Amino acid sequence: MLLAVAGPILAGCSSINEKVGAGMGDLMPQWAGGLPAGAPPRPGTPEYDRFMQERERQRQMPAAERDKETQSNANARATVPGR
Repeated sequence: MLLAVAGPILAGCSSINEKVGAGMGDLMPQWAGGLPAGAPPRPGTPEYDRFMQERERQRQMPAAERDKETQSNANARATVPGR
């Protein structure tokens, strides 16, 4: 009787943990096992769509222009105070 009741309860917990676990990784700091700072956004979010559009735009650029843009972005990040 106990196994018949415990089985569905444990199965229900696994589906809840699947959804909660994905969200908790986004909220936890990196030092505690969360996502690293440079991780791309999760699929299905508006940020992910913008990320993929920007990635496609960069993929279609000639390599010389892409390198210049990457270097200028790195220089801009290095000069911003507080980072």
